[in-house]
Amino acid sequence: MKGVVELYTDGACRGNPGKGGWGALIRYGSIEKKIFGGEGRTTNNRMELVAVIKGLEALTHSCKVRITTDSKYVLTGASEWMVNWKKRNWLTSSKKPVLNMELWQRLDELLQEHEIEWEWVKGHSGHPENEIADQLANQGIDELA
Repeated sequence: MKGVVELYTDGACRGNPGKGGWGALIRYGSIEKKIFGGEGRTTNNRMELVAVIKGLEALTHSCKVRITTDSKYVLTGASEWMVNWKKRNWLTSSKKPVLNMELWQRLDELLQEHEIEWEWVKGHSGHPENEIADQLANQGIDELA
């Protein structure tokens, strides 16, 4: 049986909206890959979503993935809210378009390609991989031109 890909993600924003960054640490056994990026004007929630999307996009094969995030927005959205949004054609219960819809739709596509397990960790609590993902997200902001 093949192992599990560990995906640790985080988003950051300086101002909300403001300059934002995302980071992801991808680990499979002893192999690690760190990726990050940034956007000039965005929100923290968008960066949290982008971190998961970019992490999943970096995978080259369908696999088991454990996604560890400190974002309850991403975790709850993907594991609870999305099913009803899809039933309502990407509208909220109050009939308004889902915020960040294009990102949620892309995440939905990617989640279909893998066997996903979600794990939530408290942010800035000393979880080593979450701290690395946070550093990568901040590096994404720092490297914006």
